[in-house]
Amino acid sequence: MLLGGIGVFSSCSKDATSNKTDSTTTAASSALATAVANTGSIAISTVSTSGTTDSLYLVGCMGKRDKKDTVAFSALPAAIGTYLTTNYSGYTFKKAFAVKDSTGTLTSYIVAIQFNGSPVGLKFTADGTFVKVLEQRIGDDLRHGRRFHEGGPFGDRNGHPRDTIALSALPTAVSSYFATNYAADTLLHAFIAHDSTYVLISKNNGLYSTAITKAGSLVKRVQIDNHRGKVASVTEAGLPATATTYLTTTYAGYVFNKAFSVSKAGVVQSYVVFITVNTTKYVVVFDSSGTFVAAKAIR
Repeated sequence: MLLGGIGVFSSCSKDATSNKTDSTTTAASSALATAVANTGSIAISTVSTSGTTDSLYLVGCMGKRDKKDTVAFSALPAAIGTYLTTNYSGYTFKKAFAVKDSTGTLTSYIVAIQFNGSPVGLKFTADGTFVKVLEQRIGDDLRHGRRFHEGGPFGDRNGHPRDTIALSALPTAVSSYFATNYAADTLLHAFIAHDSTYVLISKNNGLYSTAITKAGSLVKRVQIDNHRGKVASVTEAGLPATATTYLTTTYAGYVFNKAFSVSKAGVVQSYVVFITVNTTKYVVVFDSSGTFVAAKAIR
């Protein structure tokens, strides 16, 4: 009788545990669904974090009453393809959505691409005009109302420039390649990208971004500003308010990395700002008043 009693108790305990687990899972799913609706998010892929797999979402894609439908790349406005080719050279198209409001009117397109091994989500108007780069969050952060958590794929959103590396700490192969091939350049700053590529910022009658592998092979070199003059470091707070507003509006959740001003005869000609959005690095150029001039994904 005693053994039988133990068996019944054990069975009841398992049922209770199972019910509790099911209830917790249901509550978590409900919380995520609510967060997705409230933030206008769209799942585009999965990501591995802390040994588990979670969905990756683009945030701010649509309103609560909007509807989305998948669309083929060939159905997108030609302007979108042109924008992607110009700003994300070598990208791979992943998926796209047409967003319509409650009346069925097309309002925007959401496009997900792969760039240098990282997902990028962008929003365009119905005619294909670029609107903004969309912030990304994993499902667990979205459900808990977090922008990121330590150890997650977007942990650098705490603003700590962990990707910055001292020029003196560059691998010998990287510094040797740069010195040999761009002897006239003056190095200003260096980053380590998420794919372990080194991105070097330098000046030589303009500002350049040069991406080099750890082994010392060139990945890409881009001129990011052609103004000639004195280059000085600028803090985020030292940028014109117009520039800061543009960055906040166009690159939600961005992390400020570094900024420079280019001056001639004591007069600022331009501002060059380096930011990280999700896992992609961008350089954004503004004129002396802080008005947007150009932007490009550099890694």
